[in-house]
Amino acid sequence: MARFFDASSEAQALTQGEAIMLLNHIWGLYAHPMEEWKTIDARHESFSHSFTHLLFVALLPCLAAYYSSVHVGWSIGARESISLTQGSGVMLAVAMYVGILAAAFALAYLVFWMAKTFGAEPTFTQSLELAAYTATPVIMSGIGALYPELWFVSLVFLAGVGYSVYLLYAGIPVLMHIPEERGFLYASSVVTAGLILMVILMVATAILWTNGFGPRFIS
Repeated sequence: MARFFDASSEAQALTQGEAIMLLNHIWGLYAHPMEEWKTIDARHESFSHSFTHLLFVALLPCLAAYYSSVHVGWSIGARESISLTQGSGVMLAVAMYVGILAAAFALAYLVFWMAKTFGAEPTFTQSLELAAYTATPVIMSGIGALYPELWFVSLVFLAGVGYSVYLLYAGIPVLMHIPEERGFLYASSVVTAGLILMVILMVATAILWTNGFGPRFIS
């Protein structure tokens, strides 16, 4: 019994330590990104830690989107606000959560797949680490949905995209241990492939909506 409580205490302490480290990394990427990339490079984390980071960060915009779309309603221009049914809101939040995780893994695969072309040899875990922290600003920009005005959400999203791109350009030379010139070309290739992936996802979403898989609205 004593061993059980000791193991539980160690697991709880480890979980708390990982949570603190996660929050420190998030704050560091906003406050002093170059120093934080060097810190991340000095202590490469496990696959489970990077995945846990994604699970936590991706949850925030989904909860915000559910709350705003069901309980507040979206306002576009001078029109009356439009809300989703609770069932549609849940489906939207779940689809958004799965989509964010899938996009982050796709970005990690792109980073891993292109690495040898630019003289880098990362593991997939390191590629996921780069993708997870790079995508954090654009993912967290989804919290802007708590104020469901299209212009505001669009501005916050664009700011998140811009900062994520900056983190990618800054982080690749550090984590991949390659010169900045080569890192610039590497990051540019990843950004280009990421934009193509985004367009594919948007087209797929439009096709699903036009074939009866769209949400149900209430006015």
